[in-house]
Amino acid sequence: MTPIGSINSLASSGISRADAPLPKIGTGMIGGAGALPKEGFSTMLDGLVATVDSKQSAAQAMTRKVLMGDTDQLHQSVIAMQEAGVAFSMMVEVRNKLVESYQELMRMQA
Repeated sequence: MTPIGSINSLASSGISRADAPLPKIGTGMIGGAGALPKEGFSTMLDGLVATVDSKQSAAQAMTRKVLMGDTDQLHQSVIAMQEAGVAFSMMVEVRNKLVESYQELMRMQA
């Protein structure tokens, strides 16, 4: 058992490091073969929301086990709650940036 067993879960959850290279989405030609990614932006956002939801559900389940006396791993429960809180904060910041970008586009004159 690792001291912090959830670090590797970030890599498998679809959340990548900020300094990781961006994936290539196409050839750069409009309408060319492979110009669009297979998964859309909404699919990525759905995955982010699902990841945050699963982290919150896991934290709640772990906390419930500690409160019911089924386990004595309080530290794992606290770590899971903190991880879920950070994931939720990140999702809120992404939403804020999207809303800010939309508002900036609406302020542009045609």
